[in-house]
Amino acid sequence: MATRLHKIASIPGDGIGTEIIEPTIRVLREIERRLGTFKLEFTTFNWGSDRYMELGAYMPQDGVDTIKAFDAILFGAVGSPNIPDHISLWGLILPLRQGLDQYVNVRPIRLLPGLESPLKSLEGGTLDWVIIRENSEGEYAGQGGTTHDDTPFTVANDVAVFTRVGIERTMRFAFETAASRPRRKLTMVTKSNAQRHGMVLWDKIFHELAPQYPQVETDKMLVDAMTVRMVLKPQALDTIVTTNLHGDILSDLAAALAGSIGVAPSSSLNPTRECPSLFEPIHGSAPDIAGKGIANPIAAFWSAAEMMRWLGEAEAADYLMTAIHTVLEKGVKTRDVGGEANTEDVTRAMMDAIRGDSPLPGYLPLVIEA
Repeated sequence: MATRLHKIASIPGDGIGTEIIEPTIRVLREIERRLGTFKLEFTTFNWGSDRYMELGAYMPQDGVDTIKAFDAILFGAVGSPNIPDHISLWGLILPLRQGLDQYVNVRPIRLLPGLESPLKSLEGGTLDWVIIRENSEGEYAGQGGTTHDDTPFTVANDVAVFTRVGIERTMRFAFETAASRPRRKLTMVTKSNAQRHGMVLWDKIFHELAPQYPQVETDKMLVDAMTVRMVLKPQALDTIVTTNLHGDILSDLAAALAGSIGVAPSSSLNPTRECPSLFEPIHGSAPDIAGKGIANPIAAFWSAAEMMRWLGEAEAADYLMTAIHTVLEKGVKTRDVGGEANTEDVTRAMMDAIRGDSPLPGYLPLVIEA
C-alpha cells in the first residue's frame, strides 16, 4: 500500500506555543510509526514576536503564498508582553485566516475524563458541544480607523462587516455539522435586538436556510441570554453557530465550563480545501508560565487530532483521542487541571498510550470529513 504524504507547516509562535508544538510533533511521529499508512513532512516557520522585534514583521510579505503549498498548519500561539496584542494578532494569525479564506472556526467542547466542570448541573452528566464561529468577517473584518489621535478629540471606530456570502457559507457548514451529530440540534446566537442590521441579516439567513435541513432542530438565542443558558442549562445545547466576536467569547467560556482552557482545541477551516486549514490550541502564549515546562499540551494534541481527521487520517485521529482519554483517566495531568505532571510527563504518557492502546470504538468526529 502506498504511504500517504501530508505536508505540514509548523508555526510554534510565542510563549508556550513553542513548548507544546514540539511534543505534539513527537506524538504524531509515534502514531505515524505505529500505523505506517501515512507520512508527515513538517516545515517549521519561526514567525513570532522575536521576528517582529528584529525585522518589524511577524512573517514575510509572501508568507501567505508560501503557506498555500502545504496541506495543513499546526499553530502554537502568538503574543508577547512586549508587543501590543492588536499588533501580534493582526501581524500573524488574522492575515493567515483571511488570506487562506479560513472562513469557519470549529471549537469542540467536551468534558474529558479526569477533568471537573465548575457546573454543578453536570454532576453525573456530560458536556458535548460544537461551536461554529464565522471566521473571516464581522467584528474582525479589519475595517475602521482612528482620527485626531493623541488629542482630546480622538475618534476611533471598528466597522463590523456582514455579507450574505460570509453568513450563508458559515450557516450551511453549521447545519451540516448539526445534521451529522446524534442530537441534530442547532442554536444560532446573535444580538439582533440591538444590532439591527448585520445581526438581523444573520437571523434572516438562518431562517431562510432552516427549511432546507428539516432533520435539524433549530432555535435562536441572544448572546447575553446564551451565557446564562450555557451555565444553567448546558444539556439544552449541542451545535452552536455564531458571529466572529461572539464565537470568540462564548468558546472561551465553554472551554472553562469543560474544565480548562488548557485542553481546548480549535480548527480554522477552509471547507473548499483550496487553501490549507489551521489547527491550534486556544490557550494563547501564556507568558506567565512560558519557559517553566509546565504548559498543558492536551489542547495541542487534540488540535492535532482534528488536523489528522481533516486530512483524511481518521484512524490516526482516533488513536490520538484514545491516548488523551487514557492519559487523563490515569491522572497524568498538568497543574491547571489539578495534576502534578509537567509537559514532558504528559507527552511521555501519551506516547506510551499510543504504543499500547487501540482506538476507541465509535469515536464521534467533531469536524466534517471530506
